[in-house]
Amino acid sequence: MRADAASRRTRHRVYAGDARRLPLPDDSVELVVTSPPYPMIEQWDDQFASMDPAVATALDDGDGQAAFDRMHAVLRDAWAEIARVVVDGGVVCVNVGDATRTVAGEFRLYPNHARVTDALTDLGFRQLPGVLWRKPTNAPTKFMGSGTLPPNAYVTLEHEHVLVFRNGDRREFEPGADHRYEASYFFEERNRWFSDLWDDLRAAPQVTDEETPRDRRAAFPVELPYRLVSMYSVYGDTVLDPFWGTGSTTLAAMATARDSVGVESVPELPAQFDDRVDAVRSWSRERARRRLSTHRETVADREDTYEATHYDFDVVSRQERDLRLYAVSKTERVLGGYRVAHEPATDTET
Repeated sequence: MRADAASRRTRHRVYAGDARRLPLPDDSVELVVTSPPYPMIEQWDDQFASMDPAVATALDDGDGQAAFDRMHAVLRDAWAEIARVVVDGGVVCVNVGDATRTVAGEFRLYPNHARVTDALTDLGFRQLPGVLWRKPTNAPTKFMGSGTLPPNAYVTLEHEHVLVFRNGDRREFEPGADHRYEASYFFEERNRWFSDLWDDLRAAPQVTDEETPRDRRAAFPVELPYRLVSMYSVYGDTVLDPFWGTGSTTLAAMATARDSVGVESVPELPAQFDDRVDAVRSWSRERARRRLSTHRETVADREDTYEATHYDFDVVSRQERDLRLYAVSKTERVLGGYRVAHEPATDTET
């Protein structure tokens, strides 16, 4: 690490509230990374029914299609709010899985990713290429029920979608914008992260030893929003998660030194977040250290390189020269959220 390193400070707000009524002004968020409740996944039935009683009626009547339609109508109101608060050129990343379910004796697929895509494009967002990621699973009976005789077996879903949208044209930056070049990623990360298939998240280290169980709304490993925040935002940006859950997007924003806002309708979940915040300091340091050390190994034998501005190694492209990674050095609980201090990261063990 060179001697010219500087520190950063970020703010992270967490609100109890409804994603359909965000406590934010217009054009105030540069990036959204979120995972909504999945329509036609049984654990979310009560939540959708509390927002639209017609959902429960449709399920009681055995009308899966009507329930599916009403659930997505609820989500459409949230997508409209997101359209209000995202800046021109801002990016929206939605992690969502399709659902399989038997209703009134009929088994079928409910394509949530298609409905979310329709809703956001109807609001004027432009869809960009997204990612399929393989969900970690060790279930020995994952194919139970699909049988071994043709033709009536069915595929087991083991992936989810990360849908990516932009609000209008690409964001404009002044030439040589420091905060953009400092937020660049390494050449080898570009090649891996911008692949349309991620099958390595099961091996990613977690912020705590055990993630909160999925029925407590932990939708994805923290590595997933960490990558998305790194890919689609710069230092100084604000990252929003309107379906906050257990706060994985906030942790990712802390670890990447971006500001964040989370909105969660289940009031007890934010109260359980402090133990994860306590762990983010060491996690962010180790995650940044691994990125730096991996890059150092990647360029060790390359000759067509450029000298990095802030590190004592080379980089592959000119765009990476001013890259600078940060680690959480201090977290402070304040009214409405957290203040976080960040220090430049190194690739040495500390």
